[in-house]
Amino acid sequence: MSIEFDNNMPIYLQIMNYIKKEIIIGNLKAGDKIPAVRELALQLQINPNTVQRTFQELEREQIVETRRGLGRYVTSEESKIMEIKKEMAGELLGRFIQGMQELGFASNDIVTIVSQAVEKNDTE
Repeated sequence: MSIEFDNNMPIYLQIMNYIKKEIIIGNLKAGDKIPAVRELALQLQINPNTVQRTFQELEREQIVETRRGLGRYVTSEESKIMEIKKEMAGELLGRFIQGMQELGFASNDIVTIVSQAVEKNDTE
């Protein structure tokens, strides 16, 4: 696991986003074991408390679950994984729309531009 950290965002949030993305794209599948706190902290060269906080937040969001004596695992609930995917897509889309509006595009223009880009991408 390799992450380039952004100084403008808390590290635990960046790790959370990374793990969520790994789940969405299928590199971490439902039921897969995730690395232990110390293992991941050593791998990322960060404080174990930061990794612990990441895992606590992932558990709070029911993305990972702890199995006593066995470690932490990606949730087996496919609906939760789909929920994460939609949530991340919404965040990405929100940033895109905000950026386009800052450039002065109206909503209809944004829809047209996106539609044309999707059509172009589909034909390539």
